[in-house]
Amino acid sequence: MVHSVYNESIMPFSFFPHWPLAGNDFLLFGAILLVGIVGGELAQRTPFLPRITGFVATGFLLGPGMLDLFDKGMLADAKLFTDIALGLILFQLGTELDFRALRTDRILILSSVMEATCAFFLVYYALTLFHVGKLHAALAAAIGISSSPAVVLLVIREFKSQGPVTSRALNHVAINNVLSFFAYTLLLPFLHYTQQASWSTILIQPFYQVVVSLLLAWLLSHATIRIASLLGKAENLQFALLVGLIISAIGLSKTFDCSNLLTLLALGIMVRNLDMKSELMKIEFGHGGDIFFVLLFVIAGANLHLKELESVWWAAICFVAARFIGKSAGLLLLAHFSPLSGRQTALLGMTLVPMAGLAIGLTEETSHLYPEFAKALSAIILGSVAILETAGPVLTEFALKRAGEVNMDAKIGH
Repeated sequence: MVHSVYNESIMPFSFFPHWPLAGNDFLLFGAILLVGIVGGELAQRTPFLPRITGFVATGFLLGPGMLDLFDKGMLADAKLFTDIALGLILFQLGTELDFRALRTDRILILSSVMEATCAFFLVYYALTLFHVGKLHAALAAAIGISSSPAVVLLVIREFKSQGPVTSRALNHVAINNVLSFFAYTLLLPFLHYTQQASWSTILIQPFYQVVVSLLLAWLLSHATIRIASLLGKAENLQFALLVGLIISAIGLSKTFDCSNLLTLLALGIMVRNLDMKSELMKIEFGHGGDIFFVLLFVIAGANLHLKELESVWWAAICFVAARFIGKSAGLLLLAHFSPLSGRQTALLGMTLVPMAGLAIGLTEETSHLYPEFAKALSAIILGSVAILETAGPVLTEFALKRAGEVNMDAKIGH
């Protein structure tokens, strides 16, 4: 007691907070969520913009590129939130991919490979035509194969959309993200070589990333199925199990310095396809998952930088146009063999327009490896994301309505 009085006599009023006031992760989490919700609601009240566009626009306005209320340090602290958001999205997307169904629908795999290949080569050619470096163009093209699972999942869930276009959209997005990751991984040795990395890094690092990510996913999926069999069909317990699984997978992938993106996507796929006795229930993350979706898009918008976009706007527009033409052409080339009609196939191409989660994640991985090299790549990809995340939700809504799988009078709420 005497000690306490003595300290206060030296430092009077020490119980007051220090000035200037220091922020913390809880305050950052709440601030991003609140401003995102407000921005999304303002966008949703317009005749044509969905809430997703409002999330991105709010982040851009408050980020370093504009008002700088969310500075670079705060965005670095927010990486935890984006990791969890991407983890939830990629895991949920992976669970949509049923290998048993794919065995009887080989045209789905062929059309996915075709549209991914066409998109890759068209984006690569278009960017090199505009004097973007070959390796930058190739990495951008590999990233461009991916489609945004967050947008497609949210739009489908909001509309309660069901039908052949909806089903194939989810499968195409899942396969797109797998193909995008592996195309990016195949290019990593060339990236390491141009940056004068050691031969051990050039040859082993990409292999290590893939093998360890898949091994972690395999071990975790078996452990999860075993635990689920012990828990039984209790939805609340299985919900907690899956949340713990996703967060543990992110933590383990960081511990072993492998890709949390591939780990979570593979984990979702393996949980779906290794669970022969259906021990795991189909769990919806609901409003809890929506919170992290808001955070993901606000932070994505905050990472857009106006000065960088001004210097590569032409490349971003070129990327968007070539990617859309490539994906649509790839689907239409095999439309004769598809169970979808030509019209449905064209509408399916529109659902693949959104691009965000995996694209941002792979761009961040490149920045983590070689920050200077990644500057030009980040500008192109983030500029393209800004366009695609504005147009993508609107086109996805349009496609599902015109496909007759959603009520024409329904209004999107995300």
